[in-house]
Amino acid sequence: MTRALQGIRILEFGGYAAGPHIGKMLANFGATVVHVESRARPDGFRLQYPPYKDGKPGLERSGCFAFFNDSKLGVTLDVKNPRGLELARRLVARCDVLVENMRPGVIARMGLGYESLKKDNPRLVMLSTCNMGQTGPRADTPGFGSQLTALAGMCHLTGEPGGPPMLLYGPYIDFIASTLGAAAVLAALERRHASGEGAYIDISQYESGLMFLAGELLEYHTAGKIAERAGNRDPEAVLHGVYRCAGGTWIALSCWSEDECRRLEALVQPKSVDDWLAERSAEAAAQMLQAAGVHAHPVESVADLFGDPQLAARAQWQGKVHPVIGAHSYCGPPFILSETPGEVTKAAPMLGADNEAVFRGLLGLSAEEYAAYDAAGAFA
Repeated sequence: MTRALQGIRILEFGGYAAGPHIGKMLANFGATVVHVESRARPDGFRLQYPPYKDGKPGLERSGCFAFFNDSKLGVTLDVKNPRGLELARRLVARCDVLVENMRPGVIARMGLGYESLKKDNPRLVMLSTCNMGQTGPRADTPGFGSQLTALAGMCHLTGEPGGPPMLLYGPYIDFIASTLGAAAVLAALERRHASGEGAYIDISQYESGLMFLAGELLEYHTAGKIAERAGNRDPEAVLHGVYRCAGGTWIALSCWSEDECRRLEALVQPKSVDDWLAERSAEAAAQMLQAAGVHAHPVESVADLFGDPQLAARAQWQGKVHPVIGAHSYCGPPFILSETPGEVTKAAPMLGADNEAVFRGLLGLSAEEYAAYDAAGAFA
């Protein structure tokens, strides 16, 4: 079956989640994605973030790196080496898209800025994603997802009234920005198809997170009201929270109308909601509440997610065998195209595993040329 992005070539200079997640999504729909690292500075997820195979850090043992780099080819290049930079530019000339998530100006100082690259490849679509975007007084400010959710106002609204702000779990904004980034790349490719012109895309992760505060921002803009922490309470829902159930399980429950409240009361009477829930597991309670027309779902653990029949039915977990990690479940695409469904095609690459396949196959170097570049340190 022809895949949706078959024939599209993407070069990826970046690490951690924000850039590579864009490449992963596009690779799952058939794009050929080449993830570029160097042996001196491999992707930060390889050595800086657990979990690792058997709890032992190592270049090929990182679950985080594997999770965001499936279905890709992996190469190494030393772009500080003139021969390595030469190969990088030759690769860009053969590609449709370049994705990078370094700090502003870094990729240009490496000799791979958009204005320079488009001279050789005027149809190139290049996306840069970083904390603040490429311009502005704080453009050079480094940081990770936890700092961005704080800066973007999310942490100010998370926690109990009168208590401290709470950090959100993980690099939340990274994935908002990367999903928008993937959509922006597709839009630029569609525009190129019609016009023949490439494009440069500047994604600010900070700004990407603001859409989740639309209501609070509008309320401040129109009425001057500053939204504050409210725990699990909601200004519209009559009942809105997380409640303890039997067996140490929890349920998220909310009622959004008087009719829904009456349905809940009819189901649990003569007991209170708390007492009724305490007698049932979250799963059993959720099924009864849903049948009565009340919004409710169990609070699932990571283990629950791997056993969820809904996720299994939609092939969300796709198993591949990694040479070092072994059997590993990867996330499939969260949306399905009817004629060209996406898939995880292979496990994440070992460091530099596809050097010959990419530079001799895709780029067309002869054995002698490849050996010469290797001897010059281009692949270090």
